Amino acid sequence: MKISRRQLGVGIGGAALAALAVRSFAEIPTGSKNEVLGYGNLVKDPNGLLDLPKGFSYKVISRLGNVMSDGHVVPNAADGMGCIDMSNGKVALVRNHELRPSQIREGALRNKPSDEFKAYDTHKERGYPLPGGTTTLIYDTKTHTLEREWLSLNGTIRNCSGGITPWGSWLSCEETTEKAGGDANKDHGYVFEVPIVMDRMADPVPLKAMGRFNHEAVCVDPRTGIVYLTEDSNDSLFYRFIPNVKGELAEGGKLQALAFKNRKSVDTRNWDDKAITIGDDHEVIWVTLDNVESPNDDLRLRGYKVGAAVFARGEGVIWDEDQLYFVSTSGGKAKYGQIFRYIPNPLDDGSDASIPSGTLSLFLESNDPAFYNYGDNLCVMPNGHLMVCEDQYTAIVDNHLRGVNEDGKTYLFGRSQVQTEFAGACFSPDGQTMFVNLYAPTYTFAITGPWDSVRA
Repeated sequence: MKISRRQLGVGIGGAALAALAVRSFAEIPTGSKNEVLGYGNLVKDPNGLLDLPKGFSYKVISRLGNVMSDGHVVPNAADGMGCIDMSNGKVALVRNHELRPSQIREGALRNKPSDEFKAYDTHKERGYPLPGGTTTLIYDTKTHTLEREWLSLNGTIRNCSGGITPWGSWLSCEETTEKAGGDANKDHGYVFEVPIVMDRMADPVPLKAMGRFNHEAVCVDPRTGIVYLTEDSNDSLFYRFIPNVKGELAEGGKLQALAFKNRKSVDTRNWDDKAITIGDDHEVIWVTLDNVESPNDDLRLRGYKVGAAVFARGEGVIWDEDQLYFVSTSGGKAKYGQIFRYIPNPLDDGSDASIPSGTLSLFLESNDPAFYNYGDNLCVMPNGHLMVCEDQYTAIVDNHLRGVNEDGKTYLFGRSQVQTEFAGACFSPDGQTMFVNLYAPTYTFAITGPWDSVRA
């Protein structure tokens, strides 16, 4: 049950705007609590942004409206992100922007004609690239400076989360099933690969074999090249994509959904019945799906009919050495959220159905929002625990960054004073800097402090 320390996560951000924080040591009044001590009480940020434990500080490295290196501006709705090692303390940071067609004014392009830029799609009436996409940054963790920042994927819709690849790119996921005909000229609901190419936009090629649905996040098993995918829907599936060629996702492959061995269509949400209990290991198999471009947006429904398990809003997923964790945002009897743990059989590359696939277990299920409430993106911390971003949207709820220890017990790490969600938490390769976003208005933080001082 010990969480590994090798894979340190997903997340990140941009342009130089400094605010070193956390100088006052007053405790934060909050309805949220620690199950275990963690890093101790939160300290109120006098700058009104981000409360952290004593000894930790942040720097704002990018924010909405900053002018980037390419002359465009930092877009709004900063969501999932990836941190890629560029060596010598430098990282490439890729940040999603979850913008709808109606939010063109919140995108990166201001008063620019669409024919100047690579764009997957343009607004049907306005002719401008659709505002979703990604921005990429080069950040030096030794000097704590942003070197470059640019628009790297253009013309997509609601780029929610995604994941890094072992070969050094970012997979950006559209959380939509919008079809051509409304504001869009093309169908949407795909995964796009974003390589790290300085100051250039990616070729916007939809990876259609990976399915068309409300994509949320992905992670890649570096041993097999298999891609695991979550779906943000109340009746979602958990998917895996077996590429025809390892590391060459555009070459196509096979899409499958997780199912319980000898149990068809298990409802893991636990909303009505306790179908799955914390700590129990369940053998799983994978059912192959057809017609994965799903013009009728019924892929999950067809999967359920052939035995796939159903989940409550699959969101963040993170690979951790030889296993993965993924979040079910509204799962559990109380609907405050679950975290699942999947351990694949490393010999199962999808080519032989007789090889056991692996085991799934319920790692956390919240019955109290004071301890855990609507988790979304997640990563692995230097201490081996999980860091989870909350995204509850009610007037009386504060969103937090939550640590989760190896026993599934939680503790507070951060609180947003801005009424918005956290997103895209990740660590630098040396484990000394955590990057995280506030969603809207966009802020991206670099957080440093005594990561080895956790008491949990």
